[in-house]
Amino acid sequence: MTGPCVLGIDSGGSGVRVGVARVGQSSGGSAEKPLTWSSPTPAAVGERGIDAAGLLARVLPAAHELVREAGAGRVDAVCVGATGMASLGDDLRATLPDALTDAFGVRRLALAADAVTAYAGALGQRPGAVVAAGTGMIALGALPVGRGAQAHPGGWRRADGWGHLLGDCGGGAWIGRAGLEAAMRAYDGREGGSRPLLDRAEALFGPAAQLPGALYPRQDRPAVLASFAPEVGRLAGADPVAHGILRDAARHIAQAAEAVCPRVASPEVAFTGGVFRMGAPLLDPLRAELSTRLPAARLTEAAGDPLDGALCVAAALATHDLRLPRDAALLTVVDTTA
Repeated sequence: MTGPCVLGIDSGGSGVRVGVARVGQSSGGSAEKPLTWSSPTPAAVGERGIDAAGLLARVLPAAHELVREAGAGRVDAVCVGATGMASLGDDLRATLPDALTDAFGVRRLALAADAVTAYAGALGQRPGAVVAAGTGMIALGALPVGRGAQAHPGGWRRADGWGHLLGDCGGGAWIGRAGLEAAMRAYDGREGGSRPLLDRAEALFGPAAQLPGALYPRQDRPAVLASFAPEVGRLAGADPVAHGILRDAARHIAQAAEAVCPRVASPEVAFTGGVFRMGAPLLDPLRAELSTRLPAARLTEAAGDPLDGALCVAAALATHDLRLPRDAALLTVVDTTA
């Protein structure tokens, strides 16, 4: 890899990743497989939100090493995608532009919510909708900025992503909580319970009566709930209650996709995140729901992940072809050349 490159940083709930890729000749993409570095430790959150200094202390040495390995002459643009950018990103927005300019001489920088980099990783800069479902669930739709005869202002639409107490319907924590509720119903002898789910819950967490005391004090409750979602998926073929939970999850996911999908001919819809690794027990009812709600949509396999999306946005910045909509909460661009 020689010549100018772009830098992507993905700060998510399961860790931090850095990628360096050569700037491609085509708009909005990189021409070579990126060099990458990863850490399983998420960025810390303090009084000012996501800790910019702590994040920089980890990613700058890794980024410098990747740039050196790449033999890149310069870094043309950077995109940082972070979970919580919209609500916890004040320190990042205040600190990263100057720090990354000082470190790499970069003049174009994008700060994005992780939902935006998930979108760009899945669909690039094409119009459509992306549902990201891991522990939580968020849907994001985009109508990229048009040009020439097709000019239009573009825009983002968001649905859900409100956390496990207020939403994230159809995500891993939602599925796991529904499965554990069905287990507790079986333990009580109430209607709607599932003995197979109760057996799996007790095998994983211990006696059912002790589950509330073990779960409620934990600070990582969403992750614990989501850890039970695969058990629901495994039992869905034989247990009607587990099957019903995934059918309901599919309906919620399809509702979110419908809410954000742009009203254009043949929009693309893609899914990304660990929940979809359940395969047919979730995907079959999801496809059925979408065929009714979005009959004109084309279901598309996600081309890449959020780190790929960060590199896609950075490459589009470097080639002056970023068409994804700017948004104060979701995607902001700093251009020190202006």
